[in-house]
Amino acid sequence: MARITRVYTGTGDDGTSSFVDGSRHHKSHLRFEVVGTCDELNATLGIILMECDRLQDHGDGGQSSSIKRVKRVVNLALSRIQNELFDLGAELACLPSELPEYMELISEVQSELLLNEMDAWQEHLEPLRNFILPSGQGPEAIIHLSRTVTRRLERSMVRLMDSEGEESVRKLALVYVNRLSDWLFVLGRWVSFSLGNEETIWKPLANREQAEGVVELIKKFNSNDNDFSMID
Repeated sequence: MARITRVYTGTGDDGTSSFVDGSRHHKSHLRFEVVGTCDELNATLGIILMECDRLQDHGDGGQSSSIKRVKRVVNLALSRIQNELFDLGAELACLPSELPEYMELISEVQSELLLNEMDAWQEHLEPLRNFILPSGQGPEAIIHLSRTVTRRLERSMVRLMDSEGEESVRKLALVYVNRLSDWLFVLGRWVSFSLGNEETIWKPLANREQAEGVVELIKKFNSNDNDFSMID
């Protein structure tokens, strides 16, 4: 168990930091971008956990039972994913060839579990017939945000591979991140379904009413404000 007695070291004051192998590089290095994005993703999962914890589940049966189920599933699943992302971040902070032998790495086991959980959630969901917009009445909106950060992490990993070669990122690590984005999408749909919330369907431009904006609405509000200001 690591014992951290001081967070700051001062060694990064010159704009450099260390890889896991101890070598120092400028903080603009693509690998630090990858590690930082992985950390950012982990932080967004913490917000999802917070939002789920805020869901009210008082009362017996009915919607209360569904809320308890969502909180239980999300807490167990995301707590696991947060630990896996911490493992992944440590792995990505170094060339695969330079990783310490003792380091436990994300394997096919974790990737397959993501697929199995998606399949389990899909059993309760209607097949998608339209694209849905990233929104929601509960934690779903943050889940969508986490999905997009996951895709950004994937893109940054691919950029690192483009820059330093295919061997700069372990293939299984990339597979895991790709599947995690899909996993978050399905999780968001399952949470929305379980909470009885409606998904926001994307309407193609040709099928939408002509956009009029909110100019007239704002003018009406301003007019009402002026009317109230004259009453004194």
